[in-house]
Amino acid sequence: MLTQTTSRVLEPSDLNAALAVLDREPVTNAFVTSRVQVAGLDPWRLGGEMWGWYEDGMLTSLCYAGANLVPICATPRAVRAFADRARRAGRRCSSIVGPAEATTQLWRLLEPSWGPAREVRRRQPLMVTDRMPADIAPDPHVRRVRKDEMDAIMPACVAMFTEEVGISPLAGDGGLLYQARVAELVGAGRSFARFGADGRVVFKAEIGAATDRACQIQGVWVAPEHRGKGLAAPGMAAVLRHALTDIAPTASLYVNDFNTAARRTYRRVGFQEVGAFMSVLF
Repeated sequence: MLTQTTSRVLEPSDLNAALAVLDREPVTNAFVTSRVQVAGLDPWRLGGEMWGWYEDGMLTSLCYAGANLVPICATPRAVRAFADRARRAGRRCSSIVGPAEATTQLWRLLEPSWGPAREVRRRQPLMVTDRMPADIAPDPHVRRVRKDEMDAIMPACVAMFTEEVGISPLAGDGGLLYQARVAELVGAGRSFARFGADGRVVFKAEIGAATDRACQIQGVWVAPEHRGKGLAAPGMAAVLRHALTDIAPTASLYVNDFNTAARRTYRRVGFQEVGAFMSVLF
């Protein structure tokens, strides 16, 4: 055990201590927890390093440093230590994302050397529910995407990502990593869609992160020509039913504060705001 106040890269033997920190905020930390539960702390399997901050020998804060930089249960002193480490390592991530307060501080410290960002989304409400809506019936046409439907679901996923993030996920490696991630979710039974008569996707969403305590719905998308027809709320109710029945007792998502239509839909399905995330996109 470390006896001083310091930060270091965690090792596989630190797994239980890291999981104890993640478990303090199971909904907020669902994304990172789900990865750690599957991959452990080995950087190659995890897809990045896990940094730990110790106060008087006790692990109290974490920061995942992979494709995203994610502060976890991070105190102001921990954020400063993580910012110093990130600055020395240089930017390797495509985004910084996490609870708004810690992420705001982290970006303030990193912006002079890492900026400018392509976009900063300072407030993305974190929304949670643990029950089905009483007044919205799940869309019976929304179902799990089959493995032989990758050619149908990929264009919808690319369109959603490009619309949401502002760049295509096919840039750089031709979309190999993104396609692998979509295939992983389809294979795990966590990709859902409603298909039209022509076989094209009308509505889709994924359960992107899953632990035994919480899961996170992501990638919610309605084809542009079908928007305004009342498909989103029943579609979300269908995905929520799968989430709560098959995966975890609590479902969450986070949404851009300027997306008033989506926030209204999620509230109709029963999601309530419990906090906020922030994202810095490069």
